[in-house]
Amino acid sequence: MATSTRLLHHAYRPPAEFEAPAPGVHKASTVFFPNVAAMRARDWKDKSAYTYGLHGTPTTFTLEARIATLEGGTHCVLAPSGLSALALVDMAFLRAGDEVLLPDNAYGPGLSLAEVELARWGIAHRRYDPMRPQHLAELIGPATRLVWLEAAGSVTLEFPDIPALVAVVQAANAARAQCDPGARTIVSALDNTWGAGVAFAPFALGVDVSLQALTKYPSGGGDVLMGSVVTRDAGLHRQLLLTHMRLGLGVGANDAELVLRGLSSIALRYHAQDRATRALAGWMRQQAVVAQVFHPALPGSPGHAHWLRDASAAACLFSVVFQPHITPAQVDAFCDRLRLFRLGYSWAGPVSLCVPYDLSAMRTLPGPHPAALVRFAVGLEDVADLQADLAQALAGLS
Repeated sequence: MATSTRLLHHAYRPPAEFEAPAPGVHKASTVFFPNVAAMRARDWKDKSAYTYGLHGTPTTFTLEARIATLEGGTHCVLAPSGLSALALVDMAFLRAGDEVLLPDNAYGPGLSLAEVELARWGIAHRRYDPMRPQHLAELIGPATRLVWLEAAGSVTLEFPDIPALVAVVQAANAARAQCDPGARTIVSALDNTWGAGVAFAPFALGVDVSLQALTKYPSGGGDVLMGSVVTRDAGLHRQLLLTHMRLGLGVGANDAELVLRGLSSIALRYHAQDRATRALAGWMRQQAVVAQVFHPALPGSPGHAHWLRDASAAACLFSVVFQPHITPAQVDAFCDRLRLFRLGYSWAGPVSLCVPYDLSAMRTLPGPHPAALVRFAVGLEDVADLQADLAQALAGLS
C-alpha cells in the first residue's frame, strides 16, 4: 500500500478515555459510518449520533448543552451570529400572512429584518411600547404569531416588565385556544444577550424562547461571531432545529472552542464589568453637562423597579444624554477625544467602547428621542483610568 494511502487510512485509534478542562475540538464536514445499517439508522436530531458536520460534532453539542444550562433551558441550537439566530427564530415560527410584534427599542438589525425581508415574504410587523404591557395587548391580533421581547432595550436600556408582557401573550393564547383548540399559538421570544444567563433566569420569567448573541458575554474576547437559541419546549425546539437544518446554518469548531473557553469566566467578567459600569454611570450622572443616564440599576432609569424585582446584576452598558445646549457635533467631538473608550460596535469584550446614536432616527413611537446619545460599553480596564478618560473628554464640552 502506498504511503499516501496508508497515511489517509491509518489503523491507529487513540484510546477513548481522555478528559481535560478544555473540551476537544472536533472538525468535520464528513462523518464516517462503520456500516450501511448505521448510516441508515443514525438520527442527528436527538444528538445521540453524528451524521454530518452541519448537524453537530462533540464540540458543538457540548457548547449547546452548556448554553442551555446557562440559560436554564433544555434545548439549544447554534447559529453563525446573533442576528442569524434572530432570523432563525423569525423563519421557524412565521409564514406568509402572519404578524410579528417587536418592541420599539429592539435591536436595530432585527427591526430592519422585519421591515424589509419579512415584509417581502408577506409577514407583517408592528412596534409596541415595551414599557406598557397594555399597548402590547391592544396590538395582538388574529395574525400575531411571534412577540419579541428585549431586556434591557437596545441603546436606551429600558428594562420592561417581562412577566407582565409574557402574561399578555399567554392570555391571548388562552383566548385563542378557547375559540379554536387547534389554533396556532403565539411564541414569546426574548433577546437575552444583555442578561447573558447571569443577570436573570429567562424561563423563570415565562418566555418560550431565549436568544443570545454569543459574540458578547459568552465569548468575552471580542473576536468571535456566534448566536444561540434556547427553549424548554421540545416542539418549539424541533421547529427551530428543522429550519436550522434547511438553512444550512453551522458554526466553526474553532469558534465553538473559543466560546467554550470564554464560558468558564463569564460570571466573573459579568459581575466585574457590572461593578465598573455602575461606578462610571453614577459618576457621569453627577456631571453638569449630562441630562440623563440610562442604566437599569440606577434609580430613575426607565424600568429600574422591574430590574430590581427580576434581576440580580446588570451588563456593561450605560447610555448618556447631554444637556440640550450640547450639539450633536459637540457630542461627536467628545467621542473623538476619548482615548481608552474606543469607537466601535458590539460590547462585553475586554476593551471599552462608545458609539454616538441619533435616537430620533431610530424610534417610531411618540416620546422624547434626543438626536445625540452616547452608549458606553465598559471593558476590563481600571475604573479610575476610564473615569479619567471620560473627565478629559468632558472638559472639552465646557
